[in-house]
Amino acid sequence: MKNPEAQQDVSVSQGIRMMFYVMKPSETSFQTLEEVPDYVRKATPFFISLMLLELVVSWIRKGKPSGGLDDALASLSAGIMSRLPRLFSRSIELTSYVYIWENYRLISLPWDSPWTWYLTFLGVDFGYYWFHRMAHEVNIMWAGHQTHHSSEGYNLSTALRQSVLQIYTSWIFYSPLALFIPPSVYAVHLQFNLLYQFWIHTEVIDNLGPLELILNTPSHHRVHHGRNRYCIDRNFAGTLIIWDRIFGTFEAENEKVVYGLTHPINTFEPFKVQFHHLVNIWTTFWATPGFFNKFSVIFKGPGWSPGKPRLGLIEEIPEVEGKEIPFSSSASQLLKIYVLVQFALMLAFYEETFADKAVLSQVTLLLRVCFIILTLTSIGFLLDQRRKAAVLETFRCLVFLMLCRSGHLKPCLSSSSFAFEETQVQSLGQEDPLEKEMATHSSILAWRISWTEEPGRLQSMASQESDMTERLNHHHHHAPWSELCFLVWTLPATHYIFFHLHCFLGSKECEATCLRPLEITYVCTQFSCFNHLSTIVICYNS
Repeated sequence: MKNPEAQQDVSVSQGIRMMFYVMKPSETSFQTLEEVPDYVRKATPFFISLMLLELVVSWIRKGKPSGGLDDALASLSAGIMSRLPRLFSRSIELTSYVYIWENYRLISLPWDSPWTWYLTFLGVDFGYYWFHRMAHEVNIMWAGHQTHHSSEGYNLSTALRQSVLQIYTSWIFYSPLALFIPPSVYAVHLQFNLLYQFWIHTEVIDNLGPLELILNTPSHHRVHHGRNRYCIDRNFAGTLIIWDRIFGTFEAENEKVVYGLTHPINTFEPFKVQFHHLVNIWTTFWATPGFFNKFSVIFKGPGWSPGKPRLGLIEEIPEVEGKEIPFSSSASQLLKIYVLVQFALMLAFYEETFADKAVLSQVTLLLRVCFIILTLTSIGFLLDQRRKAAVLETFRCLVFLMLCRSGHLKPCLSSSSFAFEETQVQSLGQEDPLEKEMATHSSILAWRISWTEEPGRLQSMASQESDMTERLNHHHHHAPWSELCFLVWTLPATHYIFFHLHCFLGSKECEATCLRPLEITYVCTQFSCFNHLSTIVICYNS
């Protein structure tokens, strides 16, 4: 029997407490894995609330936000990409754990015992410490984890900058727990350990006094994210800092921390953020002579090279002065607003895809994932001000239109369109189904043509119901014309976007011309996909 807790939304009290790992065993113990709530998904409102709170506090204390919009979008993009594989399968961390539990467990501790709960808390945190440490000390694992460290800012959005590759190695370090800890208990603590690490990614919280001795705090984790020499390979803890104190990797925050990679990548493009170090490993592997040296390139530290210690030389880490300026986009404020709007639309679509994944076909899921990745990549190109950004954004708009027409995507304003049509039908009180449809088409057509600059034409068309009916019949019997008119309408618009965005990206003198193409892009990607657009085109031009 499923626990009702698994089907309920968390309360505000529970949401706050789960972010700080202060949930009680009695409210987070489940007999089966299927009963365990997706706490990370349920925490989304609390992520947003805490980020807004951090923004306000930072403005009050410093007079500016704790990071740039471009860096925050890059972090959120990485987080989205890291979760996309879960649309198709369960996390490998859970799949591997369940396999070991079902085939190799030695004993079965009771799932509803508080002692099992607290033992799992310690076991997961201990496993995370060693995974995290190896992710810094083994080059091929660093290829995944470096994504999280690539931000040159340090705020709550940085916590969401997660790697696509990391989960394919982290499961190894939790596997021993499967010999005696039930999967349902493990799944709870795996999520809470991750959630706890969200709030420690901030500069607005200073020293926490005695808690610094036991817990991983913002101060400790700021050191971990630093590229100062004294910060390198320090403070690997997840929840308890005692592991670093025990194993000699602890370092207190004693000078200004400069964040990011020792060799900054200076990009917001998500594929480079995720995979650039794999390219570095590949290049170094083939450039390094000798089989054992090649093996060492993969399994020794990122700073290793022949003749050096396993983790490289700390003296080779570039020194920082504390005056370094984080990499930021040179895009205009207008273009950043456009990017923000497109990201917000994509984020709503991403959430909807996860909510509807059980009823979507694999083909539709795959196409949606591809479109999400395409959107994130285009946003990265625009923020980087790459010359190919205009081409990619134009292509993205065309893909959006084609997927909408094929039914695999839904424009975010389509629901309001359907609601308006239903209201019109009810208000007209038509009894005959055909008359209902015709009346709906007539009213919705009149409303949509009101977006044009010819109110006189709107009035005449709204008043000529018989003429409208005739044109609608023409539309129903000449469907191919609707497709043709659709293409005729969209292609000039996208060409216009391409031309002006290309001009904008190629020359700063053309920056003022960016306003109209951005407006047209927005209209093109939203209003053009209303389900009766082709009707408008035919009736308006016939």
